[in-house]
Formats: sequence, C-alpha cells, structure tokens
Amino acid sequence: MTEPLRIVTADDSYLVREGARRILEDSGDVMVLAAVGSAPELLDAVDRLRPDAVLTDIRMPADAMDGIGAAHAIRAAHPNIGVVVLSQYADEAYAFDLFRDGTTGLAYLLKDRIGDVHRLLEALREVVRGGSIVDPLVVEALVTRQARLRASPLTTLTPRELDVLREMAQGRGNAGIAGTLRLAESSVEKHVNAIFTKLGLTAEVPMHRRVTAVLTFLRESGLSG
Repeated sequence: MTEPLRIVTADDSYLVREGARRILEDSGDVMVLAAVGSAPELLDAVDRLRPDAVLTDIRMPADAMDGIGAAHAIRAAHPNIGVVVLSQYADEAYAFDLFRDGTTGLAYLLKDRIGDVHRLLEALREVVRGGSIVDPLVVEALVTRQARLRASPLTTLTPRELDVLREMAQGRGNAGIAGTLRLAESSVEKHVNAIFTKLGLTAEVPMHRRVTAVLTFLRESGLSG
C-alpha cells in the first residue's frame, strides 16, 4: 500500500483550510500534519514537521508575506518539499512571480480546484516528484500576455532604450537619466529621440511625447490597470 502524502496546508480562512483538510484526508491518500493561517506559522510547521508537500493559499494576513513568498522561502530552505499555491486569480503576473527562480517542485492552481480532489492530488504528487503544474486558465493568460508582448511596439526598442524609457517612467529628465545610467546627456537625448521615432511619436509636442511614451511603457508592460 502506498504511503499517504504528508502535507501542511495554509489559508487565512479557517473554514477553507479545515474544508481542505477534510477533503484531502477523506481521500485516504493524504495525511494533513498541520493546517495554519499565516505564512510565519506555515514556515514554522514546515521546519518542524518536514512534510512531503505544502498546499498554500496565495493570500495571507496583510502583516505577513504572501503564499508566493512563503513558497520561495520553503523551496530555498527545503528543496525536497513541493509547494502547490492556490489563487483565485488567473493572473499571469502571479505565475511569473512564483516561477521567477524556476518551476521545479512548484504548482499554481486556481482556488476552485480545491473541490476537485483528483486534480489537487495530482498536483501534490507532481511537485513531490519535482515536477510542475500550471492551471490551464493561467496558461491561457500567459499565452495571451505573450501574444500581446509580441505585438507591442516596445519589442522594437533596444535594451538600452528600454533602460532609458524605464527611467522616464520614474519621472526623470534627461540629466537625471544620464546620472542614473552613467551615460552622457547627449547619448540619453539620442536614445530618447530613437524611442519617440520607434513608438511613432515624432509629430507630437515634446512634453506630450514623453508622457505618451511613458504611458505606452506602462500599458504594454502590464504595469497599469
């Protein structure tokens, strides 16, 4: 008989974490060692109990790290422990944040999967094996984002031009950009003019061009609402 997976769960809602505990334990394939309500409690339980895997909500109380921060901390301290992060958001930004250092032993699922015990168990077993799972709806969001980025005018900019545009987005003028990037002010001016040309802003009033360029950067980078 296969040994049950030993896991720790975390959710700031008592009802959700106890509901998850019951669903998982009723499957007969999981032993929930602890069900906690905050990231510090989760990290402490993992250090003490050394589970096979962790199931954590992305949201945590405001005064503590979130589930993604906890996942990174757990993987750094215990690389043999898999982590499944549950989120109510099919937002590619959260997925990028979770997988920024690699995908090994990590999964990102939408929270409504908690009612699909077979899907949840599959994700837990996969991260224990060192694999990775991403919710199909999140994959859709990632594909959509990549398609948007490929069509973005920002793809025509050089890395240095993007650096200059980022500094413009911080509200810096040419002199400030030159100081930050350690460039001659004349070089910054050339980069700025190239940015305007590539973004099709050559006909606008100079100050309006800077504003429009920054707005384009924020919109196409997904940094604005």
